[in-house]
Amino acid sequence: MSLPGKREEGSQDQCVTKELDALLTELYVLADDHVVTARTGRGREPLLADSELITLAVAQVLLGFDSERRWLRHLHADPSWRTMFPYLPEQSGYHKRLKNAHPLLCKAITVLAACCPSWFDDLWITDATPLPCGASRETVTRSELAGHAGYGYCSSHSRWYWGFKLCLVCSGDGMPIMWCLANPKLGEREVLAALLEHNHHLIRGGQVLLADKGFSGRKFTQLTEDMGLRLLRPDRKDETYRNGNLGGVRQWIESVNQTLKGQLDLEDHGGRTPAGVFTRVAQRLLALATGIWHNWNTDATHKRSLIAHDH
Repeated sequence: MSLPGKREEGSQDQCVTKELDALLTELYVLADDHVVTARTGRGREPLLADSELITLAVAQVLLGFDSERRWLRHLHADPSWRTMFPYLPEQSGYHKRLKNAHPLLCKAITVLAACCPSWFDDLWITDATPLPCGASRETVTRSELAGHAGYGYCSSHSRWYWGFKLCLVCSGDGMPIMWCLANPKLGEREVLAALLEHNHHLIRGGQVLLADKGFSGRKFTQLTEDMGLRLLRPDRKDETYRNGNLGGVRQWIESVNQTLKGQLDLEDHGGRTPAGVFTRVAQRLLALATGIWHNWNTDATHKRSLIAHDH
């Protein structure tokens, strides 16, 4: 990846483009130094490096290209991208590389999170949000997602959907810490318990985990305590007063989900296979993590703001 060339000054759009160029350049350097491992052994190196692939994946999401075909068509038609990426693949090659690079996308999210001051916060927030993958009966029966996805109910929109449920644990500024996709038929406590056990190495003693009132129960509370977590949730109606409704703090995780859906088009992922859905969700979480990390570096007031990069 080459450094972007100089652009003419004077218009707001060009200033926004410079912000995006700066973000992509910083991400490329970080990915090349701390995410992608050096190649060893025989074989020709790919014309598009893994660090460049990660950078392109984030740029695609920030600029709102849900279709990989339209994204590659845009790259080949705009000469400025040739300055940053001397080699641009075709759609099929980009799709295969990106689908096989999901471990790198997940690693990049963790690396970005560890570089931010919010990594050391004592408060984590968790929630699950619907991830629709189909809207017709034919899709449910013939899709490659059949057997993996399932029907679930979205109480916030009072509707049924078919797909997955995204379980996310993030810091107060919205930085993703750990996440997974699960069948909606599985209980949220069961999914979160498995997620925490899988990522137990990230948990620090005394960490506070803020969840909704659905994560009640003595067994789940004991499980979190054994991991060194202090579970904080709103009180149910049949319980004595402990924490109240925690409505203001719970809005943090709701705003994070809204950023994923409203600005990063989480529900318009377009995945048709389990690997495809996982990769596209990882792309959007990585784009969110990159924006927060860059805003920390530039000392921006609103850490989760992506307005300067989505044009």
